[in-house]
Amino acid sequence: MEIRPTTDEDLDVFVDTLHAAFGRFPETPTEGGGGVWWSALEMDRNLLAMTADGRPVGTAGAYSFELTLPGEILAPAAGVSAVGVLPSHRRQGVLSSMMRHQLAELRARGEFLSVLLASESPIYGRFGYGPATYTQRLTVPRHQAAFAVPRARGTAGAPTSGSDTGSVELLRRAECGGILEEVYDRYRRAQPGALSRPHRWWALGAGQPPVSPAPRYVAVHRDADGVPDGYASYSIGESDTLTVDETIATDDAVSTALARFVLGHDLVTQVVFKHVPPEDPLRRQLVDFRAGQVNDDTDWLWVRLLNVPRALTARGWFMDGELVLDVDDPFLGEHGRYLLTIRDSKADCVLTDRAPDLSLDVRDLGSIYLGGTAPSTLVRAGHVRAHRPGAAALADALFRAERPPHCLHWF
Repeated sequence: MEIRPTTDEDLDVFVDTLHAAFGRFPETPTEGGGGVWWSALEMDRNLLAMTADGRPVGTAGAYSFELTLPGEILAPAAGVSAVGVLPSHRRQGVLSSMMRHQLAELRARGEFLSVLLASESPIYGRFGYGPATYTQRLTVPRHQAAFAVPRARGTAGAPTSGSDTGSVELLRRAECGGILEEVYDRYRRAQPGALSRPHRWWALGAGQPPVSPAPRYVAVHRDADGVPDGYASYSIGESDTLTVDETIATDDAVSTALARFVLGHDLVTQVVFKHVPPEDPLRRQLVDFRAGQVNDDTDWLWVRLLNVPRALTARGWFMDGELVLDVDDPFLGEHGRYLLTIRDSKADCVLTDRAPDLSLDVRDLGSIYLGGTAPSTLVRAGHVRAHRPGAAALADALFRAERPPHCLHWF
């Protein structure tokens, strides 16, 4: 079997092989080749697995993204996607060969972070990826959508939150592509765990709504000066269910205003928010806490560190301290013990022979990297070993982010 890079001439073969791996048929592109997810493929970053007689049996791709790290730091990250093996060639080492080849290529490019969305959660842990952000689907019956009066009050006796001096304008998706792109870019630069959406994704409509040109209504929030600072993309389907693809807001007041807008929609039986951070305050803003029903609580972005010292020194930190991490990477057959020293929000990470505070798999380091998974949780789960009392608590404090990481982008 041969693993080879692709060129633009391989696009049809790549797409057909991937769809066959998942038992699906390709959609029909819109005029100009856009409107389908694969129009944003970077063919110089993709791989084909070929049999000895030249038949394609597997695919693996990667996109060029920026990942927002704790501290509002933007770092390049390879977005692994379009991974599939034909049913006739599964469990024969094809996937492992492609993953090993791809990781070597990413390192050769100088990349130190790789991310993906896992179609099946048991698959990618063995290649060193760990779940790092989480998301929920929240359903609110329309007749239980009343908001409570905020109880916190300021020094002047006025509520400290929930007030909004902006406005909401209703547009169609085709009317506001530029607004969506601009607002999302502002949002993702400040949100740990968020990924960039390159301009070509928006221009080609490559992805899921609202990136794709699928018909949607968009509630656009503008601040007091008329500048767009949030949006909610939605559609109404069967059983009069209003489904929100995503809500993007630059602060909590904007998020609340958009939630009020969609929850106040007439002739709707329920509102489904497809992507809500686990710590989102919406349920607690309702008069009836139980009205916010969590239908799906799942992982989203998985992270893999390709270079431990570079990755740990790239992100921001919020307290001083030292930690010795003994990191095992069984898939690549690597092992390293690192002294992580944090002073004044900056980290230094070097090899050391000091006794470890924590021993962990590289997949577990990926899970805690963005601050969305507490190291102590993985200690309690039996995946991370704490070698001294207090080590897990110290790691929890060091790895926390300024706010929980969240990712909305589908790729």
